[in-house]
Amino acid sequence: MRTVGVIGAGQMGSGISQAIAQNGIHVLLSDVDIALAEKAKLGIDKGLARLVAKERLTPAEAEAALARIVPVGDYAPMAEADLIIEAATEREEIKRKIFESVGKVLRDDAILASNTSSIPITRMATSSPDPKRFIGLHFFNPVPVMGLIEVIPGLATSPETVERTRAFAEALGKQVVQAEDEPGFVVNRILLPMINEAVFVLGQGTASIADIDKGCRLGLNHPMGPLELADFVGLDTCLDIVRVLYNTTGDSKYRPAPLLVKYVEAGWLGRKTGRGFYDYTGDAPVPTR
Repeated sequence: MRTVGVIGAGQMGSGISQAIAQNGIHVLLSDVDIALAEKAKLGIDKGLARLVAKERLTPAEAEAALARIVPVGDYAPMAEADLIIEAATEREEIKRKIFESVGKVLRDDAILASNTSSIPITRMATSSPDPKRFIGLHFFNPVPVMGLIEVIPGLATSPETVERTRAFAEALGKQVVQAEDEPGFVVNRILLPMINEAVFVLGQGTASIADIDKGCRLGLNHPMGPLELADFVGLDTCLDIVRVLYNTTGDSKYRPAPLLVKYVEAGWLGRKTGRGFYDYTGDAPVPTR
């Protein structure tokens, strides 16, 4: 891969762009407005500077990586991309519109991938120009740090597309897990029910936020408790994924915790809004209940 298009300049899209650029591949980064893509590049610059300060990159390597990222205002420049990765919010209707639009410039030999963390690939492939060249490519946050990528073929995805996508993921220095096209795939099929259950435990008054997270950190040897992790991921994203699991499978075990729904309705989405299960407005996070 020489050039990759990334659609969505939020936390995931920025991280994906940085990881790709650090590995010598040119990136075309877009969002609904080029100003958002340009702002994301400034954020990537700061992230690269932190790596330089920690002596994980040289100044020259950071400068070269940043130069490989080009913000674009529309999809037309992505006609040169070997791979286009959609990294928009976890809403199927938004993703489908992107696939339909970018599909008009997708090269005949290029791959279109979705960074979805839960939505079925086979279903979304119907909005792509060629389902044989459509695949799930699920990165984990923070992308430059996390060593895993899930590769998820849809029913129509060709073996060649799978092979090329795996090779790309491995070229980024990532480990690959290949999953069947089932809701949530591997990691989120296991993780999100745990987070959702932790919110049920909190809502039912079984334990406090601090004790739930302490119990899982120490009792399960997890680096981060489930409620702290939910804040990091974003409570809206967690709810979107749980709803996909519930609506796609029809299984009541995936029913969203009422307290999770309330927090999202209140706009308490976690770190990105300054409040979720923890309050982030002070010097250190403080449990909100």
